[in-house]
Amino acid sequence: MNAPRRFPGTVYRDGDEPDPRFSLANERTFLAWLRTALALYAGAFALEALALPEALGWRAAAAGVFVVLGTVASLQAWWGWAATERSLRRDTPLPGLGAGAIIVAGVIIAAALVTIGLFA
Repeated sequence: MNAPRRFPGTVYRDGDEPDPRFSLANERTFLAWLRTALALYAGAFALEALALPEALGWRAAAAGVFVVLGTVASLQAWWGWAATERSLRRDTPLPGLGAGAIIVAGVIIAAALVTIGLFA
């Protein structure tokens, strides 16, 4: 009897099935990255919806940074999940932190833009 086909094949065709607890933890991390992406998108929309008393250009720049960071977090969710699942299946070391440092730096930049806009 053939094993059922699973998506994505590039992840599931190699290696052995890992302990389900590890795969489920990997899925929870995937969902956490998606929640982070949604929060970053919400931050961008909130900056525009609240119309803080600051220079429009600074607020729009900060909102743009949040939108880009939300997209990076969404991509990290997928790529991080796939890389970790492959590592679990192949019994190789887990990948390092991908986009976390980029997102932290971006949030700091966006906060700086909002702060500058308040005093400009």
